[in-house]
Amino acid sequence: MSTPSTARPVSPHTGPRFAVVGNPENRRVSLFADAVRAAGLPGPRVVAWRDVLREGGACFAADEIVRIDSPGENSEVDRLLRGDAEPTLVEGSARWYAGFTAALRTLRGGVRLDDPGELAVLFDKRACHGVLARAAVPVPASPTSGPDGAAVRGWDDVRTLMREHRMPRLFVKPAHGSSASGVLAVESGGAGRIRATTSVEIAPGGALHNSLRVRRYDRERDIAAVVDALAPDGLHLERWVPKASQRGRAADLRVVVVDGRATHAVVRTSRTPLTNLHLGGSRGDLAAVRDAVVAAGGRWPDLLEVCERAASCFPGTLCVGVDLLPAVGWRRVFVGEVNAFGDLLPGLTGLPGSGAEDRDTYAAQVAAALRTPAAAGLLPPHRTGTPHA
Repeated sequence: MSTPSTARPVSPHTGPRFAVVGNPENRRVSLFADAVRAAGLPGPRVVAWRDVLREGGACFAADEIVRIDSPGENSEVDRLLRGDAEPTLVEGSARWYAGFTAALRTLRGGVRLDDPGELAVLFDKRACHGVLARAAVPVPASPTSGPDGAAVRGWDDVRTLMREHRMPRLFVKPAHGSSASGVLAVESGGAGRIRATTSVEIAPGGALHNSLRVRRYDRERDIAAVVDALAPDGLHLERWVPKASQRGRAADLRVVVVDGRATHAVVRTSRTPLTNLHLGGSRGDLAAVRDAVVAAGGRWPDLLEVCERAASCFPGTLCVGVDLLPAVGWRRVFVGEVNAFGDLLPGLTGLPGSGAEDRDTYAAQVAAALRTPAAAGLLPPHRTGTPHA
C-alpha cells in the first residue's frame, strides 16, 4: 500500500499528540478536540473517514495517540461504505460492516486507543453477545448468540425460534446495526395476534427507511416483509426483558466505562420499548434510580460493576458505552449491548467516586489515555503528571 497523504513524519520527542479518525463535522470529534486542548495539549489532528476510504488507509506517527470515532452521520462516508444507497435506507448494514472493518485494517502506526478486532466484535451483536455470555455477564437469552447461534433467514425462522425458545416477546436486531436502526420489538399474543414497535418506515415501493418516528405494525405480513428484507444482512434475536419503570415510563441506563472504570451514567426513559434519546426518549432521574435499587435490596456499585465486567471483555478499547437493562422491580440487571461509540453525553460530568467527577466523557478519555504505559512513555521529563481537563 502506498503511503496515504494523511501520513506525517515522526516528529521530535515533544510529548504526546492526539489524532482522531472521524468525520470533522461530527460533534463527538469537536468535543474530544476541546478536551484535548483543555488538557494543555495541541489540538488533535483529524483524519477524515472519507480520506481513509478514498486513499486506502492512513498512517500515524509514533508520538500520536489515535482515537477511532464513528464513521456514521456522514452521507458521503455512508455511500463509500455501503455503495450507492440512500442514506436513510436500513438495508445494507452487512456491506457497511465489511467496509468498516476492512478500513480499520488499513490504519497504521500510532498508540491506538481502540483495538480493530474488538471493534469488529462490538459491531456484530451476535458475536458481542456471545463474548459477554461466555464471560458470565448477565445478558438476555438469545438463540442467535455466538458462533453456534441459529441463522435467521427470514420471518419463518423468527417464528420458529420464538416457538422453540418460548419467546413470545423478543427484540429482532440487525446484527451490524446501531442507534436502533432496523430494530423491532415484537410481541405475540393469543389468536395469532402479533405486533412490532420499530422506527422502520416501509416506503410505498417496499424499501425500508430509518425514521425518527417510532411506529407500530399490527399486520404480520408487514412485520414479515421488514424481517425478510433485513435478514440477508444478518439478524440477532434477544428475549425481551420487561424493564423497570420511572414515572410510568420504561427505563434503562447508558453507562460509559473508561479504562475499566464506570465514569458516567444517564437514565433513558420512554413510553415505547425503544429508549434511544433520538427516538423520543428522555433523560430520567439517576438519583431516583439509585434510590430504587437500594429500596429493592440492591447496591448501586453492583450495577456499575456489571458494566465494568462487560467492558473488561474488550481490554484493548479504552472507552465503551454499556446499555444496562434493569428488570421490573430493580432487583436484576442485564447488559443489552456494548457500544463502541456510546460516549456522546454532552454536559454530563462523572459519577461520584469515579475519578471523573469534574470531567465529561471526553475529558475522562484524554486523562485515561495519558495514563496508559505507551502514552506515558511519550511524556517529556518535565511533565510527569496527567493534564487535567
